[in-house]
Amino acid sequence: MPDQLIPRAHLFGNPAKAGTRLSPDGRRLAWLQPDAGVLNIFVAPLDRLEDARVVTHDRKRGVRDFSWAYDGHSLLYMQDEGGDENFHIYVVDSEGGPARDLTPFEGVAARVSGTSRKIRDRILLSINRRDKRFHDLYSAILATGELTLVQENPGFAGFIHDDDLTPRLALRRGKDGSSEILRPDGAGGWSQWIIFSPEDARTSSPLHLDASAKTLFLRDSRGRDKAALFRVDVATGETRLIAESDKADLGHVIADRDTYEPLAYSVERERFEYVALDDRIKADIDFLNARDIGDWSIGSRTEDDSLWTVSAQSDTSPAASYLYDRRAKSLRLLHHARPQLIGAPLRPMRPVTIKSRDGLDLICYLTLPQTAEAKAPQPMVLYVHGGPWGRDSFGYNAAHQWLANRGYAVLSVNFRASTGLGKAFVNAGDHEWGRRMDDDLLDAVDWAIRQGVADMSRIAIMGGSYGGYATLVGLTRNPQRYACGVDVVGPSNLETLIATIPPYWESARAQLVKALGDPATEEGRALLRERSPLHAADRLAKPLLIAQGANDPRVKKAEAEQMVAALEAKKIPVAYLLYPDEGHGFARPENALSYHAVAENFLARHLGGRAEPVRAEELSASSVKIEKGASELALP
Repeated sequence: MPDQLIPRAHLFGNPAKAGTRLSPDGRRLAWLQPDAGVLNIFVAPLDRLEDARVVTHDRKRGVRDFSWAYDGHSLLYMQDEGGDENFHIYVVDSEGGPARDLTPFEGVAARVSGTSRKIRDRILLSINRRDKRFHDLYSAILATGELTLVQENPGFAGFIHDDDLTPRLALRRGKDGSSEILRPDGAGGWSQWIIFSPEDARTSSPLHLDASAKTLFLRDSRGRDKAALFRVDVATGETRLIAESDKADLGHVIADRDTYEPLAYSVERERFEYVALDDRIKADIDFLNARDIGDWSIGSRTEDDSLWTVSAQSDTSPAASYLYDRRAKSLRLLHHARPQLIGAPLRPMRPVTIKSRDGLDLICYLTLPQTAEAKAPQPMVLYVHGGPWGRDSFGYNAAHQWLANRGYAVLSVNFRASTGLGKAFVNAGDHEWGRRMDDDLLDAVDWAIRQGVADMSRIAIMGGSYGGYATLVGLTRNPQRYACGVDVVGPSNLETLIATIPPYWESARAQLVKALGDPATEEGRALLRERSPLHAADRLAKPLLIAQGANDPRVKKAEAEQMVAALEAKKIPVAYLLYPDEGHGFARPENALSYHAVAENFLARHLGGRAEPVRAEELSASSVKIEKGASELALP
């Protein structure tokens, strides 16, 4: 008997609770929870969680993330309008009252740049009000919202501040894709201090200053392949290695709450793990590793570091939040993010390393459906991550579980240009969009066929953002390899992609050009055109579903619409879903559910897997507009 169908709403609807955060004094706990069907912030005394009350009242996209300010009662969160990513910064009191917009400016993107235990009544904000390309630093008084300019940005990617909320260092991107750390020159300007070549710029970056602002902690790949952790004396430039790994780049650092000295770091090749640098934290890591909770990370810490919230998950268990008491060495379950999935037929994920045709190790993740136990090749979905400067990881993956439950093998590939696996690997993607990056995907598919995992006649490719681009490339470059494809917010034309990036991406533009090709040169324009699936639309021979947010600032809706128009001109069928109130992905659960309903029925039609029927109310509850191909989708 095949496994029962897991309802889409259990996988892609709102979580029951998420994002647990302790107040700095440890007396209160805050988390995200649906209120009237929309995620909002709830707060409760830590010893009386049953007395929780909602303190925000969003009725649109929901609150996605938040943090406590060091004043102990203010909660900070970001919100945009319809996915346009012009984020406003809001503050709300944990005791209740209306949320206040600290950045009430039209068409401006703001973000929180820093908080300080030393100056608790204010925070640092980055705001691109003066120049849409660059964010100036402002101090914001939490009680009144009063903004004071701290540092005008002359063209930097960002700043590093001290505990006085004073910028001490700056980061600048070079036109060749390099990056630099600068420090004040004593005359009101900034001088070059540390330089990362274009080869090192994607894998090297400043982390933070110590409490005295005399030492900079740095992730650095210069002279090595895997980025290591270093300390640098700000006055003398003396540099000392703290930690390194031959597995992967060093990732997240856990720092001492008082000195900001690194206590532990994470590293991830196939699996995520913490490594202790200091005996003060080794016992905690050992204790949590010994609990049967899966892979874990710290969500929040009290100011005295006695209590942590810990988020843990495994491949067959969605996230759960725990309260960890470091003194008592006790662990208390706070909540499950998706309690409806407890006992559901979730499938195990397996890490596999596949060799590319030119010898690279591709770290991949495979999830098999229950029907694979019959040992016959299965229909398969190649699920491609976005970025491309990101990576797939081991653990609970809603898309893998959804597709495996519907009867598909699911394969995700860390193709070249994926991050965390060394500078040679990430830089191997330069000028290889639509070529060797696609070859890596093909090599993984060939592996799955040779291993008897995949039925070569029933393979789909799908993904979002870069994964959507990879889908369009896969269907046009290899028109007979895939049975169908699903592209979500993927670019179709690399020339127009570069030409329409958000203004505040200006400091990162050089690295994008380094990877794709330079539109200012004839050679670069030829490369961009050659690697744009739009110009190979007439090669597409298999069914395609495109889904797009109308307000996407990264991949404009024109990227979808020009591909649809090109296919229509060639009389090639295509289905196109447009979400007028979404941006780069689908934040509203009603929209996510309607997209997944359409997508799984599209896959079932062309791969032969299972599907929950599309219900008319799923479509009507969302904002979806079926712009093209309604007959191809056979919707109610």
